[in-house]
Amino acid sequence: MTNDTISRRTFLQSAAAGACAAGVAAGTTSDRAAAERPRNVLFICVDDLRPQLSCYGKDFMITPHLDQLAESGVVFQNHFCSVPTCGASRCSLLTGARPRTMQALGNSAFDALPREDTGKANSLPDLFRRNGYTTVSVGKVSHSPTGLREAKPSRRIDDGGNMIYDGPDDGELELPLAWDRAYAPTGEWGDGWSAFFGYADGKTRSYTEEKMPAWEAADVPDTGYPDGLIAEAAIKELNTLQHEPFFLAVGFYKPHLPFCAPKKYWDLYDRDAIPLPEHPDPPKNVDPGLSLHKNNELNNNYAALNNPEEATEEETRLLRHAYFACVSYVDALIGALLDELDRLGLRDNTAVVVWGDHGFHLGDLYVWGKHTTFDFSLRSALVMSLPGTVVQETPVPHPVDSLDIYPTLAAYCGLTPPAGLDGVSLLPTIHGVAPPDKPGAYGYWRRRGAIALTLRTAAYRIVEWSNRDGTVAQVELYDHKNDPHETMNIADAHPEIVAELSKQLRDDHADNPLFATRYAAGSSG
Repeated sequence: MTNDTISRRTFLQSAAAGACAAGVAAGTTSDRAAAERPRNVLFICVDDLRPQLSCYGKDFMITPHLDQLAESGVVFQNHFCSVPTCGASRCSLLTGARPRTMQALGNSAFDALPREDTGKANSLPDLFRRNGYTTVSVGKVSHSPTGLREAKPSRRIDDGGNMIYDGPDDGELELPLAWDRAYAPTGEWGDGWSAFFGYADGKTRSYTEEKMPAWEAADVPDTGYPDGLIAEAAIKELNTLQHEPFFLAVGFYKPHLPFCAPKKYWDLYDRDAIPLPEHPDPPKNVDPGLSLHKNNELNNNYAALNNPEEATEEETRLLRHAYFACVSYVDALIGALLDELDRLGLRDNTAVVVWGDHGFHLGDLYVWGKHTTFDFSLRSALVMSLPGTVVQETPVPHPVDSLDIYPTLAAYCGLTPPAGLDGVSLLPTIHGVAPPDKPGAYGYWRRRGAIALTLRTAAYRIVEWSNRDGTVAQVELYDHKNDPHETMNIADAHPEIVAELSKQLRDDHADNPLFATRYAAGSSG
């Protein structure tokens, strides 16, 4: 008998018992045989997905498949990522850890992870792998579009103005020890990064002086863009995995820039009826050099805005139309994946999580893109369907963050996570028993040599910007009862609220090396 066989047998005994216990706690004992089967996980990551779904009250959005998933699960109305950039946000979720270094605030966060086996799980999929699950990553789940440590394409341009990839990936997992297999189909684009920035017909983002448009609406089938190939590969994986316990992670590229989607999804929307940003002006009483940015991701890489700092109404409608089309495109691909889960008879025993790695300003507060500490950037979609549990009927209003996904899935599947995770299980909240055992959702960012630490509670958002010497560069306070879009910094007018929330920041981060200077003995509040 091999060690793998022993591991799987141990898993089947312990996980089934734990999953059954979770079902009993939720009041579900109707089908004991089903309850004792190991529970699977289908974890779907969607890049740059703000809560721009009909199930979040955006009735003008065409997202029927995610809306249907929400009806059978839970919508987290106020879910926040840890860091408003792709790599750092994903690394924090997958490792269950708040950022503790400057590198953990950037897209190279995965590069700093230890690669040796310490004998305990170092990530969410690694926990499942060590407990007998087959773990598979298709698409962008970590930061690389393929899940492998892959050099970005060099900026070598061919005669047609296309960016050419100059080296193979090295085949090493970007998230160490996590996956039995990790890949992404790259089709006619040839490599992961070219596919990630892909246009129709195998074209990709170029770095010539004449930039490519920030959008495209080619009259192609779903597989005419890379995300369609990712959906196809994920469906094949479900068929391969159907007879064993699995953790399947699927990472879709859209609606990340460039906003490319098949024309049929653009045709779902009337551009003239697309709502404009409710609050397009910059917030008041902030230093724009810290709180905002000049839309560099959009302007530096694509042809989009004639005035780099301000879009016209025509440009705004076009870009929002493009983003909405991409969301509807990914919704349809997720629908195909869920239909296959149903066809295979796996839905009643598979947790489905749809997670946006962060939000995205669409002209809101004078910004296009992520990389801010506002709700528009830190708040993203989170929908969970956990069969066999009794859920509350209304969307969960309490602030939660991405770190809570790791312990929640572990608890749901009856697994014991390693000690020291920074999130909490949301199962009691999903059952309507208790709010999350936490003060709110923390966020982290850096700009201009300063570090931002923010806490979003049900009532307020506080943001403290600290200089390298530990002094305070700026404090922001937003009242979410009276100003839900964070248009007015009221910190100076409410020092008592600032003091209370600042104490909470200190209490929870006094031992975090990122803030050692800020919270050193004797530093001012």
